[in-house]
Amino acid sequence: MTDPFEVRFTERESRGRWALYVEGEERGEMTFSRTTPELVIVDHTFTDPALQGRGAGTRLFREMVAWARETGTKVMATCPFALAMFDKYPDTADVRA
Repeated sequence: MTDPFEVRFTERESRGRWALYVEGEERGEMTFSRTTPELVIVDHTFTDPALQGRGAGTRLFREMVAWARETGTKVMATCPFALAMFDKYPDTADVRA
């Protein structure tokens, strides 16, 4: 099965985001604020309601975790979705601040 999602990462100054695309159209995002070189706060997640149950939010979360591991960044979450995902997936505790 082909992955229907593409995730693009951008960071400018103290703000960053993972944007979720389906067939070239932006359909979701997870955003953060950088507080230190080693710490970000994930503050918002949105996915198009039409994607509910298709793993779009999980894909954004997993991309964020992979990025945090690659960059040695710790993640604090104020976003209810990200908090719930950290609780749901204990294997991500290594990046949680």
